[in-house]
Amino acid sequence: MAIQAVMSSQEMADAAQWVEAQNRRLGEEISQRNTLPNQNLGKDDFLRILITQLSHQDPTAPMQDTEFIAQMAQFSSLEQMTNMAADFNRMARYLMANEAVSSLGKGVEIVTHNEVVHGVVQAITRGDVPQIMVNGRYFDWEQVTAVFDVTEPNS
Repeated sequence: MAIQAVMSSQEMADAAQWVEAQNRRLGEEISQRNTLPNQNLGKDDFLRILITQLSHQDPTAPMQDTEFIAQMAQFSSLEQMTNMAADFNRMARYLMANEAVSSLGKGVEIVTHNEVVHGVVQAITRGDVPQIMVNGRYFDWEQVTAVFDVTEPNS
């Protein structure tokens, strides 16, 4: 026996109207906050879910110990991955700064959105994205496409 689930045209219109109203309401809420919603779950979200799950569990059928331990292990793994990602970002910034410092006195090619600049690195600034001074102007290290030695041959 097959069951057909077909909406009438009136039901479809009502559903479309309801969806449009909900989307409009959500759009207004987002524009009022002037931020986009976070689409990634973090450790705080995981803890909220776990606490909600524990507080709403059926007392006659509580969560099994193995399930709870598995969820705590998942939380621990999530926290460790978050910490590792932060450490990798710190290490990447350190390596970028170190690379920029090692370019002092060397020739570089820099590509910006509207020009290609060649010159010798005269100074370096610190920061998340180090800047180098070439030909009296500062450029982000991320714009450097080549580094080369500029030693002068003996005459």
